Amino acid sequence: MDSFTPLIVRQGYAAVVKGSGDTKVYGFGECMKDLDQGDCNICFAQCKAQIMRCLPFQIGTRGGRLFYDGCYLRYDDYNFFDESLSETDRTVCATKDVGLSNETAFRANVMQLVRNLTLEAPKNDGFFVGSMGKGNNVSVYGLAQCWELVNASACEDCLVNAVSRISSCLPKEEGRVLNAGCYLRYSTNKFYYNSTAPPVGGNRARRKLAIILATTFSTMALVLIIATAIFFVNKKLVKKRQESKQLGALSPLLNKSKLNLSYESLEKATNYFSDTNKLGQGGSGSVYKGTLPNGKVVAIKRLFFNTRQWVDQFFNEVNLISGINHKNLVKLLGCSITGPESLLVYEFVSNQSLHDYLFGSSCLRIHELGTVRKDVEPLRWEERYKIVLGTAEGLAYLHEESKLRIIHRDIKPGNILLDEDLTPKIADFGLVRLFPEDKTHISTAIAGTLGYMAPEYAVRGMLTQKADVYSFGVLVIEITCGKRNKCFSPDMVCILHMVWNQYEADKLGEVVDPVIEHNFREEACRLLQIGLLCVQASTELRPSMSTIVQMLTDDTCEIPCPTQPPFLSPSSSGFSLNITTSTSNYETESYIQSSGHNTMQSRMVPRWTAFIENVSDKLHEDGVDTLG
Repeated sequence: MDSFTPLIVRQGYAAVVKGSGDTKVYGFGECMKDLDQGDCNICFAQCKAQIMRCLPFQIGTRGGRLFYDGCYLRYDDYNFFDESLSETDRTVCATKDVGLSNETAFRANVMQLVRNLTLEAPKNDGFFVGSMGKGNNVSVYGLAQCWELVNASACEDCLVNAVSRISSCLPKEEGRVLNAGCYLRYSTNKFYYNSTAPPVGGNRARRKLAIILATTFSTMALVLIIATAIFFVNKKLVKKRQESKQLGALSPLLNKSKLNLSYESLEKATNYFSDTNKLGQGGSGSVYKGTLPNGKVVAIKRLFFNTRQWVDQFFNEVNLISGINHKNLVKLLGCSITGPESLLVYEFVSNQSLHDYLFGSSCLRIHELGTVRKDVEPLRWEERYKIVLGTAEGLAYLHEESKLRIIHRDIKPGNILLDEDLTPKIADFGLVRLFPEDKTHISTAIAGTLGYMAPEYAVRGMLTQKADVYSFGVLVIEITCGKRNKCFSPDMVCILHMVWNQYEADKLGEVVDPVIEHNFREEACRLLQIGLLCVQASTELRPSMSTIVQMLTDDTCEIPCPTQPPFLSPSSSGFSLNITTSTSNYETESYIQSSGHNTMQSRMVPRWTAFIENVSDKLHEDGVDTLG
């Protein structure tokens, strides 16, 4: 699914093949050619989210299809790209009759219209729209489209078949035929966007005509310059209009959902997003405290639209997380896309984030309804242990106990919220990914936070559930040591390096946070050893989250000896990222090797690491925690 988006944006359709042997999968998607690019992108983002409901596979089939009135998406385990008809083709009719006194004329208009579409579409790039009749009592509108990979002959055969089948819908006021190779629809309402059929030759002819005109008429250059100037002058205004249009296109998906809340009610709940109600700000939006009309206190997140992936992130939170319910996961209560911006509504968690308790500055903080309080008291050992265990149980639920296997991808102190009794709740699910049952790993674009990303993911883009385990391990070590993991500055020692050196010297107790009571030092050292197990360079050696929960709850459970984690270490020529040898089929011994010579790579590493540290600190100061 991730491979489809750039192709859809570039050409309006995508044909992708992934895997090999029994795991090979073919995928195809296309937007209706009457949509503009913005609506096409929105429709396809919805498709990608909804087609996951076809998993796990139904008995007797390994494929899935999804027809929207604006786009189409299909995957299967065989090459169906030139397929025009199949056994799973369907005819969908409206439930209401047209109710016309002149029913005979309506039938005649429908059949004449769909026959005309069948004749014209194969000659016009596989697409045509039109209407028949005059007056409200007999007017009918229609659209025919063949998919991009179906040739003209197969397109004609597919549409002829569709005409014969759509007649069964009459005298219903609307009918659709959903074939493997084409789509045919009629309706008494005008449903397509273009007011007239596209010019002969469709999109391809338009592109050819544009090339001819650009070559023939020199005045086109002037037109383009003027258009570019107007574009930049009105860029901000155009962007706002596009955002408003995109939000409106999402409305049908949630209109009947219990998650759907009105924008006006949420706006009033936050006193019109008053700064006194602002709880915080991250990379994807600002969060406000609000009180609903029924008196329930909630946290309301205003999403920023500063990335092309915002639609995917929104659907991640709404579609994947709305059905999840666990005491250690922040509950999504609702959303709104009816106003000028998109809102997500969560349960209110009163005690800030773990980051504030571990690394909060000594400055005054704005808390809850504008009240000011000094920095929070240091966490006691029992509270730290409770936070570690609760976070582990929440991740174990996501990885192994929920209906969908989910990878969070951004576990860090800032995303662990604490309620009134300091029970941890994992938050911010904008970067989550589904993890298929039959996969050893998935390859995806890098997104997350520096210092918490597993090496095989940060360097190679290889994502598994063990990436969350690695992040959890860094979190455990930070909680126990009371120090941030800052590994990118040449004049600082990575916390993983420091803990590992003390472990090898049998002096783990020396890195435990001094504020932890001495009678808990042995338990703290045990927790540090579990953290080292989680951050081992080899993914196969890292324990699962359920195993970690067992280690945390059962004192008799033996904890294996960890192997060396990846970390930056000094050398004569700079810094190297050392990673122990792994038996995994997609890891290597090291990602940056130091040869001991004054190579260009080794000379650049200190500058690069210092640069990353500066960027990381600046992003944190500006409230931006995630990288994508």
